[in-house]
Amino acid sequence: MLTSLTIFIVTLILVIWQPKGLQIGTTAVLGAVAALLLGVVSWHDVVEVTAIVWDATLAFIGIILLSMVLDEIGFFEWAAVKMTKLSRGNGYWMFVNVLLLGALVAAFFANDGAALILTPILLAKMRYLQMDKKAIFAFLMAGGFIGDSASNPLVISNLTNIVTADYFHIGFFDYMKNMFVPNLLAIVASIVVLWLFFRRSIPKKIDISVLPEAKSVIKNEKMFKISWWFLGLLLVGYFVGDLYHVPVSFFALGGALIFLAIATRQKATKPIMTIKTAPWQVVWFSIGLYVVVFGLKNAGLTDQIAEWLLALKSQGHHVYVIGTGFLSAVLSSVMNNMPTIMVMDLAIDKTGDTFLAYANILGANLGPKMTPIGSLATLLWLHVLAKKGVKIGWGEYMKVGLIVTPPVLLVALLGLV
Repeated sequence: MLTSLTIFIVTLILVIWQPKGLQIGTTAVLGAVAALLLGVVSWHDVVEVTAIVWDATLAFIGIILLSMVLDEIGFFEWAAVKMTKLSRGNGYWMFVNVLLLGALVAAFFANDGAALILTPILLAKMRYLQMDKKAIFAFLMAGGFIGDSASNPLVISNLTNIVTADYFHIGFFDYMKNMFVPNLLAIVASIVVLWLFFRRSIPKKIDISVLPEAKSVIKNEKMFKISWWFLGLLLVGYFVGDLYHVPVSFFALGGALIFLAIATRQKATKPIMTIKTAPWQVVWFSIGLYVVVFGLKNAGLTDQIAEWLLALKSQGHHVYVIGTGFLSAVLSSVMNNMPTIMVMDLAIDKTGDTFLAYANILGANLGPKMTPIGSLATLLWLHVLAKKGVKIGWGEYMKVGLIVTPPVLLVALLGLV
């Protein structure tokens, strides 16, 4: 256990710190190699981990590739301007609209897509509107929060969702049906709690007359029109795939490559550049970190967590579900939600109560917002902001996360119960 824990902690520190530009995927692979060399995992474990995460990882790459092409044709910038214009200059409505836009992007393009694509667009628009630092901080924190808190409705909305759905063989429709109410409550609770927290920082009036018309930011009108039809067909494809048990990555990655080909034909994108700039490091990060986590599993961590879960079961169904969600949340905030989701899935499997998978997902998607290291999306979000000259300190972040996250998570878990 000591060796496994040491490898995990060192790997996680290097992922967060990224010394001398060491990328997260490279660090995770180095951690996996160390785990292999020191005997805490075997080659059989590596094969098992790859079997668990390959679909989720390829689906994630597909979703991000699709998001990048849509971004290049101005899809997300159009949406941001449109939602801003709908506020009619009312700062409070603009705040709500930003959260609703973040929730929609997270639902269909994953929380990481919201962090990578939507964050720089929103930041640019807020600077263009000459909003003060307090207001920009409020909008950015709220946008970052909703990206994770609203990433529950579909299997494709978060990497953690895909991993868990694959592990427990949960279909696309069944997943959506069971997560509809919890996700809706999570969005409503997020808007209410975030508005109450930041209400004094939100300007009552904002001059939106300086913004261009939404239509003017579209870079390729034909591709923009095609994208709506394509996204609709892709969503239908996920449901058809569910009927025939086709892996979600078949449609997510396959659809993204088809869309990229169409965009290339319409001269709306440069395919080599798009593929080259895709977050391939996430592939190595997913597999590498999960191999490291498997070392903790081999050392008995999942057995210990399974015992904790069964102890909660003795307290009644409500405590069992809500307790599982909060346990997943706390572990995610401390050790990142990527390893947490796997450890918890393995522990839940031992209890035999697979319905806890949904509580685990809610905890792993919402809980990370308590700390800056809780999720890959938050790490990407902070990295994007730092590149744009906005630095948010740990204390500054956690002052918001620790207050806002628990009530929103509780409301979502009550919806699940």
